[in-house]
Amino acid sequence: GGHALRATGEVFFRASDGQLSFSPAIAAVVEWWLRTWGKVRVELVVPLTSAAVLLCMAMSVIVLAEKVFLGTVSSVMKLLRRRPWQTYRCDPIARPDEEAAADGSEAYPMVLVQIPMYNEKEELVKSECERWAAEGINIKYETRKDRAGYKAGNLKEGMRHAYLRGCEFVAMFDADFQPAPDFLVKTVPFLVHNPTLALVQTRWKFVNANDCLLTRMQEMSMDYHFKVEQEAGSSLCNFFGYNGTAGVWRTQAIVESGGWEDRTTAEDMDLALRASLLGWEFVYVGSIKVKSELPSTLKAYRSQQHRWSCGPALLFKKMFWEILAAKKVSVWKKFYMIYDFFIARRIVGTFFTFFFFSILIPLNILFPEAQIPLWELIYIPTAITLLNSVGTPRSIHLIILWVLFENVMALHRFKAILIGFFEADRANEWIVTQKLGNLQKLKTIASVTGSGRFKDRFHCLEIFIGLFLLVSAFFDFLYRDDYFYLFVLPQSIMYFAIGFQFIGLSVSED
Repeated sequence: GGHALRATGEVFFRASDGQLSFSPAIAAVVEWWLRTWGKVRVELVVPLTSAAVLLCMAMSVIVLAEKVFLGTVSSVMKLLRRRPWQTYRCDPIARPDEEAAADGSEAYPMVLVQIPMYNEKEELVKSECERWAAEGINIKYETRKDRAGYKAGNLKEGMRHAYLRGCEFVAMFDADFQPAPDFLVKTVPFLVHNPTLALVQTRWKFVNANDCLLTRMQEMSMDYHFKVEQEAGSSLCNFFGYNGTAGVWRTQAIVESGGWEDRTTAEDMDLALRASLLGWEFVYVGSIKVKSELPSTLKAYRSQQHRWSCGPALLFKKMFWEILAAKKVSVWKKFYMIYDFFIARRIVGTFFTFFFFSILIPLNILFPEAQIPLWELIYIPTAITLLNSVGTPRSIHLIILWVLFENVMALHRFKAILIGFFEADRANEWIVTQKLGNLQKLKTIASVTGSGRFKDRFHCLEIFIGLFLLVSAFFDFLYRDDYFYLFVLPQSIMYFAIGFQFIGLSVSED
């Protein structure tokens, strides 16, 4: 029997040997839906997809220009040898007073070292503080009755004690950071000799980067952040986002800026912005490295990335007009803060990464009338990828996996940005980033198994988009000859890997 739909609408399938047949009414409905869809496709869907292509073309240029600009600045500073220690005076401190001269020692400025933490399972904090105090070390163990303000609340509470009055500077470290014994000797001189400096930020070095693929991916992103973004911001206008740890602040700058605020989960960036708007300068010293630990579980990494994306979005919303109205900041610095630091780097870059690779390319498979230019599909993404990879040359062989991973995480980050902008329920959610620490010494990576709640083990949005990409890839392979499935299928696999938590370590909730 034939399978053609008659123009008269009499039957849908011709009855033959017991085959299914449809009434003229059903055939008419089907034909109406086909005509309606054809009209909607031509008049609405294709124009919207074409507009999305144009939008992504503009965003891709913005992202590429930002990467080229920052990379150029960072490279020029290296070539001209304009390193921080060549721009700012940082001679070793040697200020002997009469009492110090008597025993041949030197009098150094007092530095308050803060280690804000919450329920660190791997540390017996109180007993450790008591042991150091018994050896004559000036150390205090302070606790709070509640978690109000989270990390910002901890830091604010630490600034209220009487012993702060004698401290010119404040150094801060998260619990998993391991500064070298000479950390203060190398960083404090910048603040002592340069009264306009409020902050000395150092670089993070990761002790567990080789644990798994998840930590290798993070290392690539973080190395680019420190080697390019922080370096360029420091060189361009003495401003960058404080990383919340492994830095030393001038106490006066913290006090003048209003202290720590808990209005967002980006309390470190909040303080940096307020201090910079008052005219204070920052310096990034990449030659000083502090050992730290990367999140080894996908759950911990996702909560960290939610906080790092949601907090800045909410902060940008709260401080936009304040930045514009600042009188002690140049127009150039305001432009850098608003356009480069927030819009291009965090908003446009995140949305473009997710939307172009995970939505627009598969849509182009289904609606080929909206063509994506070759330069947007191949050349610009390749250039952006190569510029991003300069921070970690040893992982260049993982660049394709890293791109796929970042494309998936861009969905999570963009969702967090929207939550921050609209101040949704999770806008100020703070979950301490779980670090495995000594747990890895007790269990091999292969034997660490996990349980947990369903919603923590499966991420439905990632799985749904993975299915969408998979269907698009098969459609392209079966019915088209443009090889788009080579782009879409690997991306689909990465979405499933993250959606089903097949990446990173998995640990018991116990």
